[in-house]
Amino acid sequence: MKKIEGNTVKWGIIGVGDVCEVKSAPAMNKISNSKIVAVMRRNGAKAADFAKRHGVPKWYDDADQLINDPEVNAIYIATPPNAHTELALKVADAGKPAYIEKPMARTHGECQNMVDVFSKKNLPLYVAYYRRALPNFLKVKELIEHGAIGKVRMVQVEMVKPIAPDIITHLNDNWRVNPETSGGGYFYDLASHQLDFLDFLFGPIQDTKGISINQAGAYQADDITMANFSFQNDIIGTGNWCFTAGNSIDKELTTIIGSKGHITYSTFENSFVNLYSDESGNQVFNYEMPPHIQEPLITHIVDDLMGQGESPSSGESAARTNWVMEEMTKS
Repeated sequence: MKKIEGNTVKWGIIGVGDVCEVKSAPAMNKISNSKIVAVMRRNGAKAADFAKRHGVPKWYDDADQLINDPEVNAIYIATPPNAHTELALKVADAGKPAYIEKPMARTHGECQNMVDVFSKKNLPLYVAYYRRALPNFLKVKELIEHGAIGKVRMVQVEMVKPIAPDIITHLNDNWRVNPETSGGGYFYDLASHQLDFLDFLFGPIQDTKGISINQAGAYQADDITMANFSFQNDIIGTGNWCFTAGNSIDKELTTIIGSKGHITYSTFENSFVNLYSDESGNQVFNYEMPPHIQEPLITHIVDDLMGQGESPSSGESAARTNWVMEEMTKS
């Protein structure tokens, strides 16, 4: 795989919106051998403002200009999913690696198109499934691999959320509930992290069946999804996602059940990992998250681009997550 030339990853960022303020972009200037050299947003004033506040020397209001900037040698695409494929293919044409926000695209077909093009050009392609590099999630993986709960039998994913008032009052500005932009509502936005991490733990989901509908009619996208799924190693799973529940319930938990115990953890709500072992009793592991939540994954990506490591999240793994979500919701 072609790596970057020189001793520094010089990032150009397309779409410097909310996700770039704290979660991702600041980390790119903190990590060794990494710096942001240019940013782009269609609103030039907002691009200039971001550049000034984050100490970035150049800004653009045209994505093509940033992609073809000779100083930029890696591109971070932080736009909504509907723009990912078009922009990524332009990045590939420019001969540069890409780091793409999740979900990778609206459809598995769009994902696979990107994977194929970057593979043919021998270019790295990464996706921002950053939980693969966070300490609490790595602890879950360690416990399972060390047999803390014996042989894994099944996985239960549950996410039940009340509908927030600002979702209704800001529908026109909320791309996450517009399937044409996001691919599939909050299920695509949030469950993608949960399902990608299960892929990291157990390998690809090989079979899944689900039902997904717009039950409440509050917005265009489906708001409730239920699915069964299985992995190649005979582990089976269930998932329930509802995004228009009443205020009396707000729950998000994944449970991994084994022959000698079980593990519970939250993907979004906290950083606790709970181990319930038949042999050693109950243990709670708590972790402090980095201030820039994507920093551990971006560190892996920078190391990969410098030829000094390997990223745990790739275009290939992220495309699998899109396939799973598509299968779960195609009814």
